[in-house]
Amino acid sequence: MQSSLFAHAEQQSQERYTVQNPQLLRVALEGHDDVLARKGSMVAYQGLVEFDAEYQSGGQRRARAHTGEGLDLMRCHGQGAVYFANLAQYIHIVDVDQDGLTVDSAYVLAMDSSLSHQVIAVDSQYGISGSGKYQLNITGRGKVALMTSGQPLMLQVTPDRYVNADADAIVAWSTGLRVQMQAQTHSSGVWRRRGNTGEGWELSFMGQGYALVQPSEMLPPQHAAIGQGVAAQFGMGQQGARGQNQGNVWN
Repeated sequence: MQSSLFAHAEQQSQERYTVQNPQLLRVALEGHDDVLARKGSMVAYQGLVEFDAEYQSGGQRRARAHTGEGLDLMRCHGQGAVYFANLAQYIHIVDVDQDGLTVDSAYVLAMDSSLSHQVIAVDSQYGISGSGKYQLNITGRGKVALMTSGQPLMLQVTPDRYVNADADAIVAWSTGLRVQMQAQTHSSGVWRRRGNTGEGWELSFMGQGYALVQPSEMLPPQHAAIGQGVAAQFGMGQQGARGQNQGNVWN
């Protein structure tokens, strides 16, 4: 058999995490150091690999219910290699060290089981209830595979060079950064967008570290449902991408 498809053959590597192509991740398993991955993200595997739903603690379940932020994970263990992807999103491998990583859970594809994660809040500078943003703080030492819509931009933040980013375009940032959420306002109220610019909430980053921005202001589809219209198919729900990004308001 002959085909140009053979140009996309498996890439052999000694690394645990390998980006096979910009939209496909390969993770090698050697019987220890399980990998945690987004539920349903496995597209193929080789060897003797088992998949189990990952246990969520009571605190994690409550945080997910209250904020809408959290990870639905499966645990992959055994001997072999597993291939992960999610709706052809671009994949990037990040080494997490003692500085930690703060990320929107919608962009996490896989991570080492040695890492820990918890939900944190980014508050609005106005102190308005429900106008903040919830994120995941990932700590420990290990690797995380992130997804972006398109090729991202990594911006360096220094004490004399702070960065502002659209709240719907930011993917992740160094945990050590000081962050504040604010509205692009002028003479209008904070809930109204500034004139006709179309710009809404933004995050301001200060300190020493990095901020990762994607060339899109929409979350990747989360819970595809067939036969329920475009919004349902792409997991937008009633509040759209912006509503997903800000998490649920709860009483």
